[in-house]
Amino acid sequence: MESAFLSGQMLIAMPGIGDPRFERALILICEHDPEHAMGIAVNRPVEGLTVPDLLERLEIKVADDLEDGLVLMGGPVEVERGFVLHTDDYHAEFSLDVEGGLALTTTREVLEAMGGHNTHPRRAILALGYAGWGAGQLEREIRENVWLTVEADEDLVFDDDYDTKWSRALGKLGVDPQFLSSEAGQA
Repeated sequence: MESAFLSGQMLIAMPGIGDPRFERALILICEHDPEHAMGIAVNRPVEGLTVPDLLERLEIKVADDLEDGLVLMGGPVEVERGFVLHTDDYHAEFSLDVEGGLALTTTREVLEAMGGHNTHPRRAILALGYAGWGAGQLEREIRENVWLTVEADEDLVFDDDYDTKWSRALGKLGVDPQFLSSEAGQA
């Protein structure tokens, strides 16, 4: 873990994480280096807030055929700020490339593209806020069994079956959630 960075990987919150903001969270790590890590939770919909609703509040014209996808709560940091996690077939000037064919963009340009009037990403989610860690914090939490890591895939990131994403991510590791304990230990 000391030399490995997790950009493009997913974090799976272990039971008993002790922070309700991250209970059963599934977070895509968008950036990770020796100084910090940041990610977007992909399984926390904001009930009743759709992408078209939010775009209209921001006075962005919305195409009639835009799907009513839910806005997600990306994490507890800067919750008033929008983050669009999307496939890398769309790229804006300030897009952050994430491993695994993904990118993260925070400009109005990507919101207008999501509205359906410009070239837009093949798949995208709009999240408010992000999860962040300081130097060495994420690595320490992984050593303390707070998080498991798993390879990201498009369905885990972008599908709208939010209730099963956490258990499906565990399933990719061959872990049955009912056998997980909220008590951590070390050998």
